[in-house]
Amino acid sequence: MPRTAAETTQVVRFRAGAQYALLAGPLLTMLDSSIVNVAVEPISRQTGTSLPTVQWIVSGYLLALGTGLVLTSYLSRRFGTIPTYTAFLAAFTAASALCGASSGVRMLIAARVLQGLAGAPLVPLAMSMLLGGSGGSRRMSPAAGVLLFLGPALGPSIGGMLLGAIGGGEGWRAIFLINVPIGLLAVAAARRLPANLGPPAQPAARPDLAGLGLLAVGLVAVFYGVDRITRGALTPPATWGPIAAGVAVLAVYAVRSGRVAHPALDLSILRQGSVALAFTLCGAASVAAWSIVFVVPIFLESGQGHSAFITGVALLPQGIVTGVGTLAGAGAAARIGVRPTVLGGFVLLVASSAGLFAIGAGTPLWLTGLILTLRAAAVGLVITPLVLVATEPLRPEQQADANTAFNVVQRVLGSFGIGVVATLFTQRSAHVGQVPALHTVAIAITVLAAAAAVAALFLPDAQTEDLLAATSKQGSGA
Repeated sequence: MPRTAAETTQVVRFRAGAQYALLAGPLLTMLDSSIVNVAVEPISRQTGTSLPTVQWIVSGYLLALGTGLVLTSYLSRRFGTIPTYTAFLAAFTAASALCGASSGVRMLIAARVLQGLAGAPLVPLAMSMLLGGSGGSRRMSPAAGVLLFLGPALGPSIGGMLLGAIGGGEGWRAIFLINVPIGLLAVAAARRLPANLGPPAQPAARPDLAGLGLLAVGLVAVFYGVDRITRGALTPPATWGPIAAGVAVLAVYAVRSGRVAHPALDLSILRQGSVALAFTLCGAASVAAWSIVFVVPIFLESGQGHSAFITGVALLPQGIVTGVGTLAGAGAAARIGVRPTVLGGFVLLVASSAGLFAIGAGTPLWLTGLILTLRAAAVGLVITPLVLVATEPLRPEQQADANTAFNVVQRVLGSFGIGVVATLFTQRSAHVGQVPALHTVAIAITVLAAAAAVAALFLPDAQTEDLLAATSKQGSGA
């Protein structure tokens, strides 16, 4: 007799320690992708180092992420998901301690590279476990959606408050050292994770060295070009040359991966239309969310004259609301379906992004915070249903590759969006001032959100239970 969706779907319920272990690592690495942006200028001033040199604190981390993501799928297969996650979590914690104890900028840049290498696998590995592990089809934990956007949203807030609260020129060390006790507790908690959260180790697994090389070269080239854009360099070939070369190498890998038995990263999942669309829409949400998170702190501090501490406090609600929005998105997808939930989220994103036009030189912080909070709620609303669409059709053994590919898309598009928007804001500010520059950015983000809303019309018109039932039916061979 066929089983119902309710009977075939297992609900993941984690103990508090397991939740902490799986959330702490990804949140730390995502925080560190944006928290340092507010510390670049203080580090430059305190160490007497030029800004272009100090920028490599951000750039080194970004480039190392590409290499770390490439290794994620193979290492999780070879050594098992939980041991790999725990090892990288410990390495990230140690690298954070090195960053905080650095005696100079060169040592700090080297430690940030290690931090990026160790931090890259944490998000895809944690998502694999939060999305159901190896125990068959399970209901997705909304916490997985929080991982994608809460960290970057909170980064500038926490960074600004730490710099403002500690002061004395050494406040930048705190943004790294704060990771250490959190990371150590997470490592201890990770040792008690249930073994069935991830597929077992496959000691016989062999690395696809050629594939790993192509992915590493392609991603590092793309991230390097994106970093050049963030620095305001839009002139080829210094910027667009590496991006074009990286995309070409990645295209070669994509073709090759379909012709080998065990590719470094299985991209066959993207042949499913709904999965590819969910990836794309999450990428659009990344650009819309992270680019504004990068630009608005600059505007509030240099355009309106607020301190880093006050700016951090003003931006804090958007980070919290992002997490609440992911929970609301999970409930709405279960009640009214994926398509209307995501469409409603993007429509709200269009309206709230247009609200950025209301921000001027004298706009009170509470109004700016309200507009940003509405945008955060909209982004949070779309994430959980999109992650569900992208991952539910997949078998448990495909989850590691899917989550790695998902994070590659998120990182590349999010970083690219930040680079383009930051350069647009900087160049427009130099010619017409910061308020018109912010409004130009608002136009770009609003148009992007509107295009995503149109694309959302092609998502599956199904409720959560329907997707889970279809997945269970496919898995049973019915």
